[in-house]
Formats: sequence, C-alpha cells, structure tokens
Amino acid sequence: MTLKTAQLLVSALFVGSISTVNASQTISFLAFGDGGYHPDYPKAKHVENPKNKAQFIAAEKADWLEDNRPIEEFDHAPIYIYPNTEIATEDTGAAAVGHAMAKLCEIKPCQFGIQLGDNIYPDGADANDGKDDQKRMDDLILGPLKPLFKDNKDLIVYSALGNHDWKTSRKGVKLQTEWMAKQPNFHMDARGYYSYTVGAAGSDVEFFVLDTNMLLSGQHYYEIPLKEDGSEQGLASALASRQAEVEDIEVHESPVSGEDHKQLAWLADGLRNSKAKWKIVYGHHILWSIGGTKYDEGHVLRRLILPELCQYADAYIAGHEHDLELLSDDCSRVMPNNNKPKLPLIISGAASKMRGTHSPFAEQQEKRYAEYDLIWAKSFIWGFAHIELDNRSDSLNVSFYTTPRDKSGALISEASFSFKHRGE
Repeated sequence: MTLKTAQLLVSALFVGSISTVNASQTISFLAFGDGGYHPDYPKAKHVENPKNKAQFIAAEKADWLEDNRPIEEFDHAPIYIYPNTEIATEDTGAAAVGHAMAKLCEIKPCQFGIQLGDNIYPDGADANDGKDDQKRMDDLILGPLKPLFKDNKDLIVYSALGNHDWKTSRKGVKLQTEWMAKQPNFHMDARGYYSYTVGAAGSDVEFFVLDTNMLLSGQHYYEIPLKEDGSEQGLASALASRQAEVEDIEVHESPVSGEDHKQLAWLADGLRNSKAKWKIVYGHHILWSIGGTKYDEGHVLRRLILPELCQYADAYIAGHEHDLELLSDDCSRVMPNNNKPKLPLIISGAASKMRGTHSPFAEQQEKRYAEYDLIWAKSFIWGFAHIELDNRSDSLNVSFYTTPRDKSGALISEASFSFKHRGE
C-alpha cells in the first residue's frame, strides 16, 4: 500500500481530513507555485503574433514602462528560441526548480509539498490547442518534479487550483483533479478546496486549501491602473477617467449554486473548530504583494478571508506573483484589539516563470497601510520556499531558495525568517 492510498483511506474515515502520524517535533514541507509553464505550450498571442528576440524584449520593456516602473530596474526572463526559427518567448525554470528542490531535500527534511496553483499554463486542461491533455499534465505537472520524487518516492504534493487552471472550462478543472487522483504523488479534492491534517495530536497542523479563483469569480470588482507615482487610484476618479475596467470573469468561472459562499462558510467553520495546534491556509491568489498588478484582487480577497485568518490562522501562503515575497499583516484593521503576533504572508510563485516587482508601488503601500509590512522580496528569479513548524520552539520558520538562470538546477540559499506560533 502506498502512502497516498493509506492517507486516502484515513480521509474516508475522517471526513476529508488526511492524517499522518509524525513522531518528529518538526513538520517540514516545500511550498511552490506557478510551476506549469513550458514553451511547448505557448499563449495564443505568441502563436498568432510571433516575435523575434529583440521584438519580444522590446514588448516586455514597453509593458514595464506602461506600468510606470523605473527603467533602471527593468529585466526579463531568459529567452527561448524555437528550433529552426527566430521566434522567441519566455523560457521555463520548471525543471531547474524541480532539481533544486530535490537537492534541498537531500540535506533538509521534506515530508510533503504544497502546490500553489497555475499548475497548467496557459489555459489549463481542455485547451483548444489540439494537444493531448494527459500528455499536457504529464509534461507540465509531473515532469518537472520527477527528480524530487526519485529520491522521495512517498512524498505527496497537495495541490491548489489557480486562475490559469480555470482558464478554459470547468471540464478542464475536472480533468486536472481526475488526473491527480490517479497519481501516487499528488492530491487534490474534486471540488477544488479541502483540508488535511499532518502530525500527531498536540503538535499537528491542519491545512486549508482554497480555490481562490472561485472566491474571486463570485465578486464584482475593477482593474484600476496605478498612478504615475505608484499609488492607487480611487475608484471614482478611475471611473470618471474611464480607466477602471470590470474584472473579466468567464461564464464557466461564475459560481454555481452559491459554491463560493459555501467555501467561505467551510473555511470559517473549519478554522474555528479545528483542534490542530497549527492552522495554515493556502491558495493561489495573494492578499498583499509588491508586484503592482494584482493588488485589486488582494483588496477583494482580504475582505473575504482576512478576518478569519487573523483570528485563527498561523500563516497564509500564495503564488500568483511570479516571485518570492514575505510580508505580514498585523490584523489591526480587521481586529482592532488584536494582541496576536503578526500574520505571516508567504508568496512562492516562481517555480517556472519570473516577474519583476514594482518598487514605487511598494513604497506607496508602506505609506498608506499601517497594518502592512514588507519583510523581504526577490524578483526575476526562479525559486521556492521551505517551511518548518518547530514544536520545540513554537515557531514557523520559512527559508527561500533560488536556482540560477543557466538551468543547472543548482541550489542557492537566499534568506530565512522565523515567526512565533499565533495560536492560544
């Protein structure tokens, strides 16, 4: 019997909770997201409007300047040239990150992994590109992680869904969850959000895995460009100048029978009633970030889930931004009399793609939001996070790692941080 089979048998007994017994006082796991990109599966715009290397970089620079980012901070991902052509696109770091994680797990414990969504780029399964979906998922989800599973045969990756996984259809989401159900090293519940518990009673952790795309698709909100100085525009002025655009939600993404509200109720009830020592929530979309393009979604998601996270959770982990970031929220806005430690917010979305941050926006965030704190960030890199829950010191320890652009899979240690347990 494999570890996954045993866990799923326990899941049936404990109503959706996957329990394992861990004799160690430390629970250690990998956290990585946005790993499902490869040039063999390009965006339609890159097929319909191909560019050579110079044109591709020029377009990246134009987008950078349009967002009012400092030109001296401009960079771009490594470039991939399709064989026997001059057509260029962004290269992938997925295999390199897989090798780097495997190297880390040779020297540090890696009991399991959490995958933070956008497991399949650009349009999820069921994309209208004539390619076989089973091969697509083997290539984009399983392939990069084979080095990790080679020496960690029983390691399970507990996966979340991202916006690109939802891109084409509900059938595509179903195909991904069905594929994962057949894989010995992956788990994702069919409805897309679920919980599972790891560790022995008294030193255990319960994870709550969100489908944040479902939560956001049930909301009406606007995409509003930043001002030239990186500050946020008010909705009224953006509407008056016709710069505000309603967030585009595809018909198939719209919640059915109140499934978004059911998920919110499930999260609130689960966190409130959890008996686990540690409670960690993760999903694809960010609450805070300095990327400068996802802040409208952050506003909405904070409104939906931050009160419960501040009251009960020990951390929130996300992807979506293709970088590594560590932030915190002191919860003073949603819990005015809060005396708990700050809520750690970990972003690990650089498992195959890379993106820059927006330094003027970061400065404006610090000025505007007293509850917000940017602790550390690194952009234009490929990388991941490793997290330890240390029951001896009652601390959550997060370490960030990158791997170089030469795609060697070398492991580079970047930074480590520690947070106190927020529970009673």
